Amino acid sequence: MIRKAVGAIIYQEDEILLVHKVKMSEAKSGPEKIVGEWDFPKGGVKPTDFNLEEALLRELYEETGSKEYQIKGKFDQKVCFEFSQDIKEKIGYDSQETTMFYVEFQGERALLQPIDDEISQVKFVKRDKVLDELSYGETKEYYRLVVIKRC
Repeated sequence: MIRKAVGAIIYQEDEILLVHKVKMSEAKSGPEKIVGEWDFPKGGVKPTDFNLEEALLRELYEETGSKEYQIKGKFDQKVCFEFSQDIKEKIGYDSQETTMFYVEFQGERALLQPIDDEISQVKFVKRDKVLDELSYGETKEYYRLVVIKRC
């Protein structure tokens, strides 16, 4: 089964927004946060979402605390990957297919504050430094092959 998701390449001036995603792990003393990864804002489409754009704006609000976004376009290519076996068993999905959008942030950066507890930090990086910051191979590849060529 494929999990449908949405994500965004968010820009303001010559910089791209990234989020630091953290997950909870079980330790002997109970749940604790582990070292996170830098990624583009992304998240699953919910049955209550009217369409992909609504799902995207909801995710952006949850991950950044802002509604100051303007969707500029949708990329033809998607970010696709397989989940590891342990994740497959936990969430019930074999893979994820993420529809990516190109979005302009029109707010004040100082007001960005994640609402979702899986996001610990939000930052903008120079376009030429994005590949150095991203943690996931498939997302790096997507940025290199799709985004750099278009934008």
